[in-house]
Amino acid sequence: MLRFTIATVTYNAGQTIGRTLESVSSQTYEAVEHLIIDGCSTDGTMSLIHHYVERNTDLRHPHSICLVREPDNGLYDAMNKAIQQAHGDYILFLNAGDKFHSPTVLAEVAAQLEERYNTSRLPAVVYGETDLVDNEGLFLRHRRLQAPERLTSHSFLSGMLVCHQSFYVRTDIARTDPYDLHYRFSADYDWCIRVLRRAEKRDLARHNTHLILTDYLAEGMTTRNHRRSLLERLRIMAHHYGWPAAIAAHLWFVIRAIIRP
Repeated sequence: MLRFTIATVTYNAGQTIGRTLESVSSQTYEAVEHLIIDGCSTDGTMSLIHHYVERNTDLRHPHSICLVREPDNGLYDAMNKAIQQAHGDYILFLNAGDKFHSPTVLAEVAAQLEERYNTSRLPAVVYGETDLVDNEGLFLRHRRLQAPERLTSHSFLSGMLVCHQSFYVRTDIARTDPYDLHYRFSADYDWCIRVLRRAEKRDLARHNTHLILTDYLAEGMTTRNHRRSLLERLRIMAHHYGWPAAIAAHLWFVIRAIIRP
């Protein structure tokens, strides 16, 4: 039975963590490990997490929960901690305010993988679509960028075509390519490209689930630091694809935004 590690990184997330915990708890799939990495929150975050842990023990098929509470050097450092501690076949990140699109998401993903692949050669990446929600968890819109039918490292020259929360990575590969802490706002963009390149080098599949996997909180750290995130993404793009391609891509992004506001 395939096992999924859900990593939730928190810091003073008392206003939004509740629906994330409820979403994980409601998953019908049993083989779930939930890693919660908290950077020493000082609000009501820990109270909600402790209540979630207590409630989980009363479930018929409780999920495995591991809580780590210690200082970190920011979001991506905490995410690297989760990667190192994960025991699942796949790791996915569902941070405060994000939630699964439905209670059967992991069950449907597992069914697809078990039907199509040998467990000794699972896809390096499993991916799907994303909806955007507001601070209350209410639907805003479908994500404008859509997941390509065939995902390659070159796909990300067109931007973050797959939302990070809908990008599941085999844990052994994630450990080989941790987040680069030189990047503060777009390390997930760089990480996805490097993971895909490793998959291509090893000739491993990338599986499109054709499912809406995640309801993503539209006001994340990258959104709040939009300008700095874009500049960092430009540097990352230039590193992976060269400056001419990166500049041309960003000119197209501007044109695309004018054409499709």
